[in-house]
Amino acid sequence: MRKREVWAWAMYDFANSGYTTVVLTTVFSTYFVGVVAGGADWATLAWTAALSVSYLAVMLTMPTLGARADARAAKRRLLFTSTVGCIAGTLLLTQVGPGAIWLALLAIVISNYCYSVGESAVASFLPELAAPHALGKVSGWGWGFGYFGGMLALGVALFIVTRAEGAGQTAAQYVPWIMLAVACHFGISALPSFLMLRERTVPHAQVGGATTGMLRRLAQSWRDTREHFPEFRKLLMCGACYQAGISVVITLAAVYAEQVMNFDMPQIMMLVFVVNIAAAVGALTFGAVQDRIGHRKALAITLIGWIVMVLTAYAAVTVEVFWVAAGLAGLCMGTSQSAGRAMTGALAPAGRLAEFFALWTFALQLAAVVGPLSYGIVTWVTDGNHRLAILTTGSFFVGGLLLLSRIDFRLGLEQRLEGAAVRQP
Repeated sequence: MRKREVWAWAMYDFANSGYTTVVLTTVFSTYFVGVVAGGADWATLAWTAALSVSYLAVMLTMPTLGARADARAAKRRLLFTSTVGCIAGTLLLTQVGPGAIWLALLAIVISNYCYSVGESAVASFLPELAAPHALGKVSGWGWGFGYFGGMLALGVALFIVTRAEGAGQTAAQYVPWIMLAVACHFGISALPSFLMLRERTVPHAQVGGATTGMLRRLAQSWRDTREHFPEFRKLLMCGACYQAGISVVITLAAVYAEQVMNFDMPQIMMLVFVVNIAAAVGALTFGAVQDRIGHRKALAITLIGWIVMVLTAYAAVTVEVFWVAAGLAGLCMGTSQSAGRAMTGALAPAGRLAEFFALWTFALQLAAVVGPLSYGIVTWVTDGNHRLAILTTGSFFVGGLLLLSRIDFRLGLEQRLEGAAVRQP
């Protein structure tokens, strides 16, 4: 294990988590709905639509970008470009004021697209940095660093909000400063990744290269998993299923807390802190356990934990019980995301890491569209029944557990070795 590079790799998770925690989950999402769009009925739909557009763009382009990064030994270049794009999009958010709807949506599409590309690119370095028996531990370190980075960014945001509101400033005055702080946090914290991570992929010929269309590349990558890596294909379907449930928790936990448990904004921000702390603990401690008991068994345990969390949140009528559900959600989030990334790294063939992590990213982006959309449909059909919506979310974790039971991990490792020489046409 290359400890110096592992630290630099984990620092990227520390760097980019501020974007999701502050921009997508807590601050800018509520700022857009309440201030930029003026609380209009369509504001939430516009916000989720912008995110869906960015996720769809990632789904369609990431397999091509990943395959080209492998062929040209350019994973680090892809990581750098996507990071610059996300920071630029976040800086563009500093110019968004009341009524600047299209500018806000454009900046969110750009920043979230680039964030997602970078997330896939940095994950593809994992199998090169850790031995197979340490994938879970190293992946856990990355997620743990990420949650601490998110808490740091959220703490800075809370400090700015408290000082600004105490001085009588409005959200339109202080939110741009929060966006600037997030961009600076991302750029500064990501520097070790670019300075210390090495590009180990050997360039190789790529038949069709730039002439291959994005949709054709995506379809070919998917067909290739069926022919040469069927166990990895099963993992993709499993990940898409349970990650849909995780996406609901990430994007709608604050909404559930407000609508069902009557949380105010300070309580919601504390809720995010608790979830991040629990997630960091889970990711850091469970990674080593995962390496001992196996990736498949570790992921199964976390999915069972998610099911218990959903039932607890559904049944919660007191704040105390809901806090238990929040802590459990954090633990499960850290462990399941770490386990999923480690399992992907274990089954992805050498020389095609960026390409196969791009397929994993495709599955995650599909989940990010399907999960929250299904939650919204249930609340719409049931006249705002959020309890039923969260209970329905549990079906994604049940489905993921069933699909996981079909994966033969040892066979997947054999397929990885046998298919390592197979190049994408």
